[in-house]
Amino acid sequence: MLQFPPPPPPELPEVVVTAARLPPAASGAAFSVIRLDARDLRDQQRLDEALRSVPAVSLFRRTTSLSANPTTQGISLRAIAPSGAGRTLVTLDGVPLNDPFGGWVIWSQVPTESLSGLDIVRGAGAGPWGAGALTGVIQLRERDGGGVLDASLGERGAARLAGSGGADLGPLRLVASGLYETSDGYVPVRGSGAGAAERPLDLEVRSAALRADVPLGEAALSLRAAAFEEERGSGVENSRASASGHVLSATAALQPRADRVGWRLQAWRRESDMSNGFVAVADDRSSASPAASQDETPASGWGLNAALRRVVVSGIARVEWELGADVRAFEGETRERFRNLGAGFTRGRVAGGEAAVAGLYAEGAWSSGPWLVAGGLRYDGWRNTDGRRLETDLATGLPTLDETDPDRSGEVVSARLAARRDIGSGQSLRLAAYSGFRPATLNELHRPFRVGNDITEANAALVPERLTGVEAGWAWASDRAALTATVFWNGIEDAIVNVTLAEGPGTFPRAGFVPAGGVLRQRRNAGTIEATGIEIDGRLDLGDAVSLRAALSATDARVDGGVQAPQLTGLRPAQAPVWSAVAGLDWRATDRLTLAADLRWESRRFDDDLNSRVLDAAGTVDLRADWAVSPSTTLWLAADNLFDAEVEVSETGDGVAGFGPPRTLRVGVRLSR
Repeated sequence: MLQFPPPPPPELPEVVVTAARLPPAASGAAFSVIRLDARDLRDQQRLDEALRSVPAVSLFRRTTSLSANPTTQGISLRAIAPSGAGRTLVTLDGVPLNDPFGGWVIWSQVPTESLSGLDIVRGAGAGPWGAGALTGVIQLRERDGGGVLDASLGERGAARLAGSGGADLGPLRLVASGLYETSDGYVPVRGSGAGAAERPLDLEVRSAALRADVPLGEAALSLRAAAFEEERGSGVENSRASASGHVLSATAALQPRADRVGWRLQAWRRESDMSNGFVAVADDRSSASPAASQDETPASGWGLNAALRRVVVSGIARVEWELGADVRAFEGETRERFRNLGAGFTRGRVAGGEAAVAGLYAEGAWSSGPWLVAGGLRYDGWRNTDGRRLETDLATGLPTLDETDPDRSGEVVSARLAARRDIGSGQSLRLAAYSGFRPATLNELHRPFRVGNDITEANAALVPERLTGVEAGWAWASDRAALTATVFWNGIEDAIVNVTLAEGPGTFPRAGFVPAGGVLRQRRNAGTIEATGIEIDGRLDLGDAVSLRAALSATDARVDGGVQAPQLTGLRPAQAPVWSAVAGLDWRATDRLTLAADLRWESRRFDDDLNSRVLDAAGTVDLRADWAVSPSTTLWLAADNLFDAEVEVSETGDGVAGFGPPRTLRVGVRLSR
C-alpha cells in the first residue's frame, strides 16, 4: 500500500533491523517520498514493472525488462528526460545497482520476492546519495527473514521460479534469494510493417544472492554476494544481447541512540559484462545483416562510504544530524567488431576509460511540534582519466583510428533544504529546494553504438549534468484515505542528449557510413532542459474489502539547445510524455478470493530528439485473481494487457513501429511463511 508521504520519524513505529543498516533518516519526511511495501511488490514479477505503478517513475522506453535491451534499462524520475543511462541512482541497502560502464540497471538481478520494500525519493539527491541521483534515488530494502516462493507459467513459453528465505544458525542469520525465468518472447514489429527479418524477443534470466548477518556486540555486520546473467533476443535476425555480473559488499552498522552516536561503514565491488549484436535492416525488412558486434564490455566499480549519525532530544525539540563521505571508481571498455561489407567484419574497436567521484556531506533535521526542517550540503570532486579509442583493420592489424582523450576533472557543490508543517486534521504542507549532479558514464564518454540504421557517436568531452529544483506539496491522510499533491520546477544544465547531426545515406568522419532511413547522432551537453509539473497521488479504502488507488503526473519539459544544439530549442526531450496516470482496484471478494485490476495510461511521447518520430498515446489494463488455498499457499491467475492494446515503443526513421507485448495470460502458485 502506498503511503503519501512517509510520516516523520517520531511517529514511525520502532524498526527492528537485522541487516546492517541505519534506520530511515528524519529528513525524509520533508521531501517527496513514495514508499512501496512488500504487499505492493507481491503481484509484480519484475521490479521495474512494480516501479511503473508510480507515474513519476520513467523507464527509458515503454518496454520493461521483459523485452528491453540491457542498454535501455535506464530509469529516471518525473519524466523530465528519460535516458538509457538513467538519471536516478538505485541502491540496495546502500550499494548502487547501476552498471559501472553504462549506468543502466539490470533489473533481473533483484527479484521482487527478495525485497521487503523500497522508497522512491523524488528530487535531486544531495545529502547522502550524491553522484547519479540527478532526479532522485530509489532505495531498495532486502528481506531480513521469512520465506516466499513463486512459480508460474505463461503464454509464449514463459516460465518463472523465484524465491527468498532466511534461516538462523545460532547468532548467524543467512538470507538467500534466487530467480530463473525463460520466455519464447513476442515479435515487436507486427502487421503490415513486418518482414522476414523479424524475430521474437526471447529471454533467459538467472540470478542469485546470499547474505550473512553477523552480530558484532551491539553492532551488526552484513556480508553479501550476488550474481546474475541474462540472454535475450533483440527482435530481428542476427541480433542478440547478453548481460552478466556479480557484486560483493560488506556493511557494518550501529544503531544511534540518545546516549550514543550511530555509524555505518560500507565497501562494495561490482563487475559486469555485456554483449550486443547490431544489424543493418533492409528497407523492406526482408533481412538484417550484421553491422557491429559488441563482443565484450568488461567493467568494474568499487566504492566506500561511511557515516556518523546522532539523535539529540532536548525539551520539545529533536535534532538529528549525519556526517559522511563516499567514493566510487569505475573502469571499463567495449571490445567490438564492425564495418561489414558483406564478407564479414573488417574493423575492430576498443574504447573505454576510467572515472571516479568522491564527496563529503552533512545532513540534518530539526523537529519541534508541527515543524520539521531538514537540509544537506555536499562537496564532490569528479575525474575522467585514461580515455582511449583504438580502431584497427582486422586483416592487417594496423590502426585506422587511434585517439587518446585528455583527462578531465572538476568540483560540484550541491545542497537541499526543506520544511514541513502539520496544519491539523491530518494535513501537512511542505516546501523544498535542491540541486544535484550526474557525471557522464563511461558508455556515454567513449562508446559509439548503432540501433537499426541509426548511429550515435560518443563524446569524451562531456561534463556532468546539473539539476536545480523547487517544489511545494500538500498532504492529507486519515485511517481510510490519503491524498497528496506536489508541484515542481526542475532545470537540468548541460543535459546530455543524443543530438541529430545528419541523415543518411552518407559517409561521415569517425562514424562511417549511415544507411538510408538512418540518422547520425552524437551525445552532447545540449543546453538546458526545464520541466514544470504536478503530481497527485491518492488512496481510498471502502470498508475492509475494497481499496482504490490512483495517481496522475503531468510534466511540461522543454529543451533549450543553446549553441550546441539550437535545432532542439522549444522541443520536448525524447521519451518524455506530458501526461501519465495509473489507477487500481483491490477487492477481497471472499475470504479466499481477491481480485485486482490495474490501469496504466500515458500521452504520446517522441522517440527522437527532433520530435519527428511520434509514439501514440497508449493505455493497458491488467487483471489478477488470487485464491487462498491455505494461509501459506495461494493460486493466482493474471491477464496482462487484457484488451490486447498495441502500445508503440519505438519507431524507425522510415516509420516502422515496434510494439510492446500483446495480451498475456499467466498462472502461478505462491508459497509463503
